[in-house]
Amino acid sequence: MDYKNTIITPKTDFPMKAGLPTREPGMLSRWEEQGLYEAMLEKNKDFPPFVLHDGPPFSNGDIHMGHALNKTLKDFIVRSHAMMGYYTPYVPGWDNHGLPIETAIIKKSKLNHKTMPVPQFRAACEEFAETYIQRQMAGFKRLGVVGNWKHPYRTMDKHFEAQEVKVFGRMFDKGYIYKGLKPVYWCPVCATAVAEAEIEYHDDPCTSVYVKFPMKDDLGRLAGFDLSRTYFVIWTTTIWTLPGNLAICLHPRETYVLVKADNGETYIMAQALMDRVMHIGGFEHYEVIASYPGHFFENMLAKHPFLDKTSRLVNAEYVTMDSGTGCVHTAPGFGADDYQTCKRYGMDMV
Repeated sequence: MDYKNTIITPKTDFPMKAGLPTREPGMLSRWEEQGLYEAMLEKNKDFPPFVLHDGPPFSNGDIHMGHALNKTLKDFIVRSHAMMGYYTPYVPGWDNHGLPIETAIIKKSKLNHKTMPVPQFRAACEEFAETYIQRQMAGFKRLGVVGNWKHPYRTMDKHFEAQEVKVFGRMFDKGYIYKGLKPVYWCPVCATAVAEAEIEYHDDPCTSVYVKFPMKDDLGRLAGFDLSRTYFVIWTTTIWTLPGNLAICLHPRETYVLVKADNGETYIMAQALMDRVMHIGGFEHYEVIASYPGHFFENMLAKHPFLDKTSRLVNAEYVTMDSGTGCVHTAPGFGADDYQTCKRYGMDMV
């Protein structure tokens, strides 16, 4: 028996299937024809404003799941506040400057920017960015995001760039702009500095070394010890930075020991790491002949192991006791922490 004719159901034009891929474009077209965004603003124009400043995406490719999550969450926030009685202007925008645009156009358009005049390359980047603004805008609209799509902001617009120059000028007038030095990450392929957020780290097997720095000047604090055979021991995985060494960094409050080995040499290292380091060095018999806090060694001088220069003993809180010797090789030209530490001690950078 066919039971469907025995069931009393309401008669409705509501479709049995959602069919969203085919129905949603029509819904979005009606919203645009009706001026939904403008109507939302008109309805709440006399109410308190709620403005969500749109952190812009780069216009260097089609939208992905990250864009979808970002834009739909923002749309939730804007619309919910409109429903709560706020005036909610929402101006979407795009970031059109910087390495992501240049990298994308070089890869996708196969441009050799090194052979192009700078104005020509900039014009190509601008055209490329505008193409993906339009593609991304279509994607965001398709997600149902409501905003002022007729007048978005672009960081490459001349009036936007003019405002940036004005803000920079005001910062300069207030003394916020200065000329200085700092180590930066450098991409040899792109020939530009890159931000910390752009760096990806991978585990890479490497050879580490322990290096002896002979004592040069103890500032008269270690009288009674044979300083001609006394060494600060550092550990590093970046052997190529050793020529740039200017300092050896110790934790000011950790305990450091003078350890005399059976070869007659005395090594200075953190007490917490002593046994591990001496075992790696192949010493079975050794004794601690003195111990001091890290700040005791501050401003002493050691000799560089293979260059005619000295290495200064300094203190910093970031020194840890989980690996190495507790005596940290410090080369200010190769790391931000190293640079800041040497700058704090007023050292000339090399």
